[in-house]
Amino acid sequence: MATKNIILTGFMGTGKSTVGKLLAQRLQRPFTDTDALIVQRDGRSIAQIFAEDGELFFRDLERAVALELAQQQALVIATGGRLMLDEDNAEALEASGQVFCLTADPQTILDRIKEDAERPLLNVPNPAERIAQLLEIRRELYGRFPQISTEGKTAVQVADEIILVAGG
Repeated sequence: MATKNIILTGFMGTGKSTVGKLLAQRLQRPFTDTDALIVQRDGRSIAQIFAEDGELFFRDLERAVALELAQQQALVIATGGRLMLDEDNAEALEASGQVFCLTADPQTILDRIKEDAERPLLNVPNPAERIAQLLEIRRELYGRFPQISTEGKTAVQVADEIILVAGG
């Protein structure tokens, strides 16, 4: 595990960034969040990128970041919720390390993200229903990675579980 990346994927609001930062600290590794890196480089929020240039443009930025990070070692990477649904991204990052999919129940996800205006996919009349729909659509794709539930656990507990499973 010393040089392999640890990649956290999963639906928005499952704790990828929170757990990733803690995991990186515990393992004394650099942490990167793909969404934060895109925002930093582009100079606009994800919502602005979606509004001004569209989802396809954002996915191109995401792919470039994923392929770049896959060339590095010993990182803890938190991906955007859809990044690993793209086969090229998934293959590149999977080859660079261990991928873990963080999970939570739809209501827990909604409770965690309902105050976040930067979630363009949830600007709908019934966000709870939308979360359930998206989770169902993504179930098979997320299912290819080891699942780590964040339900009812602290970030410390989730990080410890990942360290145990990753063999570190």
